[in-house]
Amino acid sequence: MVSVKFCGLTRREDAAQAAALGASHVGTIFAGGPRHLTPEQAAMVLEGATTAQARVGVFGVDAIDRILTTVETARLDIVQLHGDPRASDIRAIRAKFSGKIWAVARAEGSLLPEWAAELFREADAVLLDAHVSGKLGGTGVVLEWGALARSVNDLRGDATLVLAGGLHPGNVAEAVRLLDPAVVDVSSGVESAPGIKDHRKMRAFLEAVQGAAQ
Repeated sequence: MVSVKFCGLTRREDAAQAAALGASHVGTIFAGGPRHLTPEQAAMVLEGATTAQARVGVFGVDAIDRILTTVETARLDIVQLHGDPRASDIRAIRAKFSGKIWAVARAEGSLLPEWAAELFREADAVLLDAHVSGKLGGTGVVLEWGALARSVNDLRGDATLVLAGGLHPGNVAEAVRLLDPAVVDVSSGVESAPGIKDHRKMRAFLEAVQGAAQ
């Protein structure tokens, strides 16, 4: 069964809806943009979820001490590195953080970054997203799933694959069939405005994922 992560949460009621739908992960953003939260705000938002949901914090290029402070304040389970991380960044955080580390590989068209192989070796999971100049994520830009499938399969091995990049209720089933991710990650695709989740779209997204996995 493919799991679902609802990311870019800014309201406690949206985290509660993610929990009610049975999502596996809930995410908050610490990397700027319209969904950016302080650690204290994230802690309050994530109180809407339950212990069944893993709490993910999305970071850009941040000092390790800031990441660790945010992890403690927001009680995060997973650090997601979205600032074009390298293996050395993963190792540096792992030395001080006992939770899981997800590394983002941002694809341009059908091309993965040249360092993607090292991310699959070092991270607990690799998240595929679209590369958009000047923005780290939440852009709604759709990945070329079919074109990416072969290169991803050549690299992934036993690593956990998380798929983001322009997913919404109408296309997630196709993405699941083409790339067979362990987790699908959605933010703007289930929103009525940046950071404001549409609960009907959230339900439709989850149902589409479940249908694709049957």
